[in-house]
Amino acid sequence: MSKVLITGGAGFIGSNLADRLIKDNDQIVIVDDFSMGLRENIPDSQLITTYQANITDKVFMKDLLLSEHFDYIYMFAGIASVADSVERPYETHQTNQEANVYLLEVLRKYHLPVKKVLFASSAAVYGNDPHLPKLETSTIDPLTPYAIDKFATERYLMDYGRLYNIPTVATRFFNIYGPKQNPSSPYSGVLSIISDCIKQGKTFNLYGDGQQVRDFVYIDDVIDALLLLTKESDINHEVFNVAAGVGTTLNDVIRAYEHAAGKNLAVNYLPERVGDIKYSYADITKLRQLGFKPKYNIESGIAKYWQYINQK
Repeated sequence: MSKVLITGGAGFIGSNLADRLIKDNDQIVIVDDFSMGLRENIPDSQLITTYQANITDKVFMKDLLLSEHFDYIYMFAGIASVADSVERPYETHQTNQEANVYLLEVLRKYHLPVKKVLFASSAAVYGNDPHLPKLETSTIDPLTPYAIDKFATERYLMDYGRLYNIPTVATRFFNIYGPKQNPSSPYSGVLSIISDCIKQGKTFNLYGDGQQVRDFVYIDDVIDALLLLTKESDINHEVFNVAAGVGTTLNDVIRAYEHAAGKNLAVNYLPERVGDIKYSYADITKLRQLGFKPKYNIESGIAKYWQYINQK
């Protein structure tokens, strides 16, 4: 049994991680301001304590870290909209970088022992570098304030880890999908939006020609990777791609959805959005070498996700 902090724990990834951790009888503290996460995502369990707070609240975060003595810290809280970071670069920076660095600083300053701190970074750090697939050693070319903050926080995490003996690891998430994504959120993943459109009979707004390539990974595989990197290995001060390791076009995703749902999706084609990356998929050799094996391809993952949506 461990004591775990999940910032952004009412969000898609954090709440799915909480689902898994309560099976290990872990004590979980969730910090979320519910600007994007949903209270209904949080599992109903006496093992979970939830605080409605923003991670930029330094007094709150410091008091929490000093009083709870966490074994594991998962840093998921952030403003996930690339477009929002373009519109409000400094405000999003305060959440997406400064608040996370302050958390590391509290661990350093007060010598708080932790078994592992994991930061959720993003494939957005690679930008439009044309070389594919993306390796952890690929050129970094962040094109937006969101991507800059993700990469900068990665570096702070690695260097705080090495300099001050804090066990740290970072994950570059590619396109994650599955239960508990919020399709009504402007920051939501494209697959949850497609799901909602098919179920509600709404038209899906597709920005571009549908030939943009992404690496879609099912949430259950992502949680396996998170636990592998924190509880199940002693890996430290490293960055890992977390993905399926397969490139899939958006048009292929739509066809897989139509097959799973047994109905067609109405599509409204719109111009490409500024800052959107055309091609992106991952090399996951580094994670595989630790024993990671994705269980879902795009067809089986979408079929399971569609089943969940209709049961809900």
